[in-house]
Amino acid sequence: MLHKTKNNLSEQTRRQVIELLNQQLADILDLGLQVKQAHWNVKGPHFIGLHELFDKVAEELEEFTDGIAERAVELGGVALGTVQIINKNSRLPAYPLDLSSGRGHVATLSGALANFGATTGAAIDAAGKAGDTDTADLFTEVSRGVDKLLWMVEAHLQSNN
Repeated sequence: MLHKTKNNLSEQTRRQVIELLNQQLADILDLGLQVKQAHWNVKGPHFIGLHELFDKVAEELEEFTDGIAERAVELGGVALGTVQIINKNSRLPAYPLDLSSGRGHVATLSGALANFGATTGAAIDAAGKAGDTDTADLFTEVSRGVDKLLWMVEAHLQSNN
């Protein structure tokens, strides 16, 4: 379904980019829920630091999520963000439910953030090739932010101590 809009992108471009946006939306919603899973269930000597870090990561992902969803609607599309859509379309591996250690959560979230970062990089290229520089710019902002979040989470695995 495509709503009427005076947006100057062609209908074909808008359809293509809306599909791309909804794919990234499913992935980032899944990622955000995975981060909350870690936030709620982390245990160990670094509990408070990781608990707070995971909450910060989830908050930042939520801002990116809104930008992605709203861009799909701006282009005349529908943002597809239900649990059923996420379950069907997310490309992220399922989050293991038996994790409790901080190190386990950090390692798993680092992988998920890196995975999402890679698909976001591909989405930048795809949006650019489709002729939608604004969506490419949005994805660039998301990519930069996810790289920073990955750095913050991954740093907990890089210590020699």
